[in-house]
Amino acid sequence: MIYLEVILTEKLRKARKYIRAALIIGLFLSIFLLLVTIGILTYAKLQGPPPLAVPQSAVFYASDGTVIDEMHHGEKRYWVSLENISPVLIQATLSIEDKRFYEHHGFDGKRIIGAAIADLKAMAKVQGASTITQQYARNLFLEHEKTWTRKMHEAWYTIRLEMNYDKEKILEGYLNTIYYGHGTYGIEAASRYYFGKHANELTLSEASLLAGIPKWPNRYSPHSNIKAAKERQSVILTSMKTDGVISQKEAEKAYAAPLSFQKRVTKEKGKGVSYFFDAAKAELKKELNLTEEQIKTSGLRVYTSLNPKLQKIAEQTIQDVINPKTELQAAFVAIDQKSGFVQALIGGRDYEKSPFNRATQAFRQPGSTIKPFLYYAALENGFTASTPMRSEHTTFTLGDGVSTYTPSNFNHYYANDSITLQQAIALSDNVYAVKTHLFLGQNTLIETSQKMGISNSLKKVPSLALGTSPVKLIEMTNGYGILANGGWEVKPSFIEKVETYDGKIIYEASSERTRILDKETAFLTTHLMTGMFDSRLNGYTTVTGTPIAKYLSRTYAGKSGTTSTDSWMIGYSPELTTGVWTGYDRDKKMDIVEERGYAKKIWALFMEEALKGEPPSTFKPPKGVTGVYIDPQNGKLATPNCPVSKLTYYKKGTEPTEYCVDHLFHEEHKKKEVEEQKEPSWYDKLFKWLQ
Repeated sequence: MIYLEVILTEKLRKARKYIRAALIIGLFLSIFLLLVTIGILTYAKLQGPPPLAVPQSAVFYASDGTVIDEMHHGEKRYWVSLENISPVLIQATLSIEDKRFYEHHGFDGKRIIGAAIADLKAMAKVQGASTITQQYARNLFLEHEKTWTRKMHEAWYTIRLEMNYDKEKILEGYLNTIYYGHGTYGIEAASRYYFGKHANELTLSEASLLAGIPKWPNRYSPHSNIKAAKERQSVILTSMKTDGVISQKEAEKAYAAPLSFQKRVTKEKGKGVSYFFDAAKAELKKELNLTEEQIKTSGLRVYTSLNPKLQKIAEQTIQDVINPKTELQAAFVAIDQKSGFVQALIGGRDYEKSPFNRATQAFRQPGSTIKPFLYYAALENGFTASTPMRSEHTTFTLGDGVSTYTPSNFNHYYANDSITLQQAIALSDNVYAVKTHLFLGQNTLIETSQKMGISNSLKKVPSLALGTSPVKLIEMTNGYGILANGGWEVKPSFIEKVETYDGKIIYEASSERTRILDKETAFLTTHLMTGMFDSRLNGYTTVTGTPIAKYLSRTYAGKSGTTSTDSWMIGYSPELTTGVWTGYDRDKKMDIVEERGYAKKIWALFMEEALKGEPPSTFKPPKGVTGVYIDPQNGKLATPNCPVSKLTYYKKGTEPTEYCVDHLFHEEHKKKEVEEQKEPSWYDKLFKWLQ
């Protein structure tokens, strides 16, 4: 008995020793784990917040706020703040994904244990335990391969997120990065894709459906399996009811509510807006020094100058005017002359067949559309609307004394008499233009064109006055815009403003302007350019705007131009400047008469439709000019005897002072003829008989 007690006492003593040792080891392990935990948390804090940048779609907007296009890496994603996400979507997500999100610190112990037990019972992976923070860490930094290394990294990033960001920031990030199927990442992209609305507009029915997709996008997307999506929605609504977020009645109503999904459409092909988008993208790269990759991933909001109404009118007009069977190409630009913002642009008839932008990239001979630049320079150098020169077949001997140049008018028509500058531009007389060009000096037109924004080199040759040096349509149109706005320098631009995804403005087009042309001379040039539509200037031929005058109902200034391979029409109203080019890509000649008239007709129909509903306006003369009525055939002051008179403007002090007498003699001669043809009176008859 005593022996037994001794044995028991010895065992108890050893047991106490082991227990004490175990307690000491446990204490040290606890202290060690505590220190390790503190160390990990401290290190995580010292490392600072991990970057939350994720690839985001760049969105390009038209001037009315509609979306033109997007750029992304196959992942549509738009970042929105938590305040701009529907509360019911947040509640639905928390209820199904992480009920204790605001209670844990990145890891949910209860959920981990529950998931482990469920997996053991089923002998398979049947329940997940990842919290929202863990999922966010995985979406931000990691690949989705199932390895222990990945899980360790996920845990580390989870700790860093929890140590450096508050819960709202983590939840916001999660909702902006989670995958909702069909290439959509984040709740804003999902809301737009499935329902055509913003994330803050989602109803309970819509939110509960979307909240179920991330678990298994291929299965729970309503576009893939509406039955499975509705079953998942029911689970979420039940969970929300259990959590006390909604009532049974609200759950039933949300489940039964009909869902109106956004119609999935394929981007239309061949639209001119694709040319505009390319041009805007090129400008974005240039202004912000961005690469294609940076644009696709930085989530920029690009606000362009595109006017969808004008773009649609331009596209429809080109489609209606040009014979669909022809291979003839077309380019179009409409510019707000006050700002230089491009409001509509078409670079070709079918973008899918040819994305080459003929409005911004092609160099073509402008023909007579270069003449307004020439005549602006002439007015600056002493010419007036009444300056006369002979229009006749002329051969010019060039500077070397040997070479010659013989320009010709259309169909070899000439006045064989003097015509005025006003009539020369209206009739597009080539001889008058070359004479002016050579008189001013061949550098003058080059310098004036460069001032107007023409960037490429122009050849110093007599034929430059007739537009033989290739230029870009967009630059020519912008040059006309400078004349239209009274001489203020503007440059063609496609982008008004660029913002980051969170609303920070990083680029805004400057509104500062510099005057580069004389205001009075710019107006006088504009006034001369209205002559192409004025039949009072008809002479040895009709004014060049005659074929389209019937379409026009308001005041315009413009100039057409034609070469064997190109047809141009550029002009403006006080509100809008538009340029049109038509021709063949491979310099095929335009032999069909109808094709030569396309550019003018497109321009006229577009301008009328674009300005429809706007009150008619005129070009207002500045203080430095004066208007007098002249006889347009000789440029002298008109008298009551002149059959035609036209109000014409001049710089004060340069207006004509000599009156037209051509028709005075004509009237006296006519009066004499009338008197001679009168029936003799009885007295005259008697006197003649007596003789």
